[in-house]
Parts: sequence; structure tokens; C-alpha cells
Amino acid sequence: MKSRCSPIHSPVPFAVAKLIAIVGNSGAGKTTLTRQLCKHGSFVTGLEQIAERPFQALFAQELYRYALPNQIDYLLLRAEQEWVIRQGTVTGIQDGGLEMDFHVFARLFFEKGYLSHTEYQLCARLYGFFRQLLPPPDLIIHLVAPLEVITQRYRRRNRSLEIARLDDLARMETLLRDWLRTVTTTPVLVVNAEADDPTYTQQVERILAEIPSLFSQ
Repeated sequence: MKSRCSPIHSPVPFAVAKLIAIVGNSGAGKTTLTRQLCKHGSFVTGLEQIAERPFQALFAQELYRYALPNQIDYLLLRAEQEWVIRQGTVTGIQDGGLEMDFHVFARLFFEKGYLSHTEYQLCARLYGFFRQLLPPPDLIIHLVAPLEVITQRYRRRNRSLEIARLDDLARMETLLRDWLRTVTTTPVLVVNAEADDPTYTQQVERILAEIPSLFSQ
């Protein structure tokens, strides 16, 4: 009798398009720089999609009830974005990405008690599974600025929907740097986000010029 089972194939047998992850604290300008690079270069984007996420508003209202579905949704979103980007031929840019959603946000929510230990371990399993199937970013752009600058920008952006609070920014910075210290195979481009250039119009050409050489490392 002929089996109807199909063989399991790796979702990404080989990476075609490159992937850039722009990381930094809340308010550093990840989405702004992503859009500027796309405006001046040839890229596709995978954005955070705060307004479109089905659990984000619910999470803001009931932190302990909706932390887990919100984090699972974000990890799935980022993996789905990577999948689409990798199957194409145009370099993709994410504002944040899978690593930030796990190493920074999931960890922060666990420490604050929104996620239980078991729920956090579930997020860790999901993140680890995705990284087994999808290669890590080819380049990380790290936006760096003093905490007081980040705090000012966080206040200024005045989003109607925020999960991370002002008093979370210092811990998020520590979590971000702790993760970046473990990155050994992906080149990291550090960008000064402190300069009086909140839209990155003065830095975008330099960043675009550096990207090709960093891909070859």
C-alpha cells in the first residue's frame, strides 16, 4: 500500500535574500531607520505592526492574561516575516525582530511576572525551534543612545498603545546588551542614535554604503 505521508522538508533549504535586523531600545528609532533605508535603498520590510496585532490591545488591558498569546503571536509574526523575506531576492529589514521579541521582551515580561516560568519556557522552545529552521540575520544594526535620550524620545513619540513602561527602559537596555554580547557569527553595525538627527536623514547614506561590505564578513 502506497503511503500518503509526504516527507518533511526544511522550510528554508537555502537562504536567498539577506536579512537585516535593526535593534535598539524602545524609542531609539528602529522603525524610523527601517523606513529611511527603504526610502533610499532597495529593501523589503518586516515591521512590528503594533496596531494590527490581535492581542496587543488586550495585553495592555490585562497583562497577566494575554502576555503569552501576545508573545507567541509576535514570535510567529517575526518568523513568518523572515520566511517570506528569505524566499525572495530582495534584502529585507526588520525593526526589531525575532531576537528582540524573545531575548528582550519575553524576558522582560517573565521578570515582571506577566509570563510564568512555564510560559517563558514555551516561548524559549518556540524561539529555538524557529532558529533551527531559519538562519539568523545576516546583519544587525544596533542603535545606541544614552538612557536619558531614549527616555525623551519614548515620551515624545506618545504612542496610544505601549506595553513597555518608562521604568522598563533601563532593564530593556541591559537585556539587549546581554543578548548582543552572545552574538558571535553575525556582524553588528553600531549606529549613534544620540545625534540630533531623529529621522536618520544625515546617516542613512553612510549606513547604506557600509551594508555591502558587512554582508561579506
